[in-house]
Amino acid sequence: MNREKVLNLLGLAMRAGKLVTGEELTLTDIRSNKAKFVFVAADASGNTRKKIKDKCSYYNVPVDESFTQAEISHAIGRTRMIIGINDQGFATKFKELIKG
Repeated sequence: MNREKVLNLLGLAMRAGKLVTGEELTLTDIRSNKAKFVFVAADASGNTRKKIKDKCSYYNVPVDESFTQAEISHAIGRTRMIIGINDQGFATKFKELIKG
């Protein structure tokens, strides 16, 4: 996986307005089938990670935990642990980059 490309694309998605940040907003988008891909910080609390992963699993949304809060926050310019991607094009590209 090319971590730098994923983080750069995350910043691009942020500037394009194609993502939602924060736990509650992301959970709302997962429930309403708007979220196409979700990032959870690897250093988020176990309870938070479990909640997001369970929700994503139930609604069949891919989730990735390979980045820390610092990496995610730096990429989007805001301090966040959870990010939902609402655009299918970006979600597809993230899946390609993460699988390698």
